[in-house]
Amino acid sequence: MGRIGIGELILVLVIALVIFGPSKLPDIGKAIGKGLHEFKNATKGLADDETVTTKSDDK
Repeated sequence: MGRIGIGELILVLVIALVIFGPSKLPDIGKAIGKGLHEFKNATKGLADDETVTTKSDDK
């Protein structure tokens, strides 16, 4: 499988528009963005915990 190009991206967006309708797409985009933001914050917290643990183990 290759990378997703402009044509494939447009096809996915058209299919999503047909399935969900134009009124639901902004809500779906907002929910996905919020989920990605929370995931990013959670993984950042895990990385911070790991560096703190390794620093305290060095003593």
